[in-house]
Amino acid sequence: MAEEKRGIVWRSTGSWYTVRDEKGDFFACRLKGKFKIKGLKVTNPIAVGDKVLFHLEPGSDENGVIHDILARENYIIRKSVHKTAHGHLLACNIDQAILIVTLTFPRTSLGFIDRFLVSSESFRIPTVLLFNKCDLLDEEVAQIQDEYMNLYSALGYPSLSISALQGINLDAVRSIMEGKTSLISGHSGVGKSALVNTLIPHLDLATSAVSTFANKGVHTTTFAEMHEMNANTFLIDSPGIKELGLVDMSEEEVAHYFPEMRDLIGACRFHNCKHVNEPNCAVKEAVLEGQIAQSRYFSYLSILENVDNRR
Repeated sequence: MAEEKRGIVWRSTGSWYTVRDEKGDFFACRLKGKFKIKGLKVTNPIAVGDKVLFHLEPGSDENGVIHDILARENYIIRKSVHKTAHGHLLACNIDQAILIVTLTFPRTSLGFIDRFLVSSESFRIPTVLLFNKCDLLDEEVAQIQDEYMNLYSALGYPSLSISALQGINLDAVRSIMEGKTSLISGHSGVGKSALVNTLIPHLDLATSAVSTFANKGVHTTTFAEMHEMNANTFLIDSPGIKELGLVDMSEEEVAHYFPEMRDLIGACRFHNCKHVNEPNCAVKEAVLEGQIAQSRYFSYLSILENVDNRR
């Protein structure tokens, strides 16, 4: 019987996984049979960041077979693009998520930001917002960005204005990432690969200019991969997300993943208030009084509607 090894999934290309063992050596591994995670319907049973047990194939020093996935601390998941009833794991066992957003070339919607935050909140994963391409903003858009940053910072999501290409505020980014495993995510074209290249220059990841047609980004990262910044700092670069469909969430849960609404749960007239049409709703009153941003409330309604339609 081959020696059992323990490692972390470093790279996922679909059918093969690069796994780094506890000594720091890398192996190309495949799955043993079909894995099914109890209570979780996913298109990819293993994701970057997963801790796995594997053994080498007979006669090989480089190829292995994964036969067990160790318990996950957390994960970020989205609805599968190809199988609507399934989810797709973006990363597992992370210390924080870093969402890169841009208000120009391409523009990240507040709805997308809020959906990502709800997904990370569902596992209590701390999230940082990096507003990239600050060097391209005119005075009006820069003011809008400041308003957004103030909104999310007040909700407990650190927000930072940066330029990956110009090197603006990247020392602060390094400080945020130090000693942690971070997932870097966002739309295609927001500058994920450019940021990773600046933080870890020797990688030289492919980057692409944003198409001016429809102002949409071009996919340059085609699979998720972990990179090492230093001995105790790691980042996971993920493919660009066009849309972020939420999975494994009930109507009753959604408000709990909005911090400003979570603080008001129990203050409504009805204990099962959905904060939509019910009278004497503390959440709706907070929106009218400006204590909850309208954009956040509209995001809540949109997510609630999608969850209800899925049912």
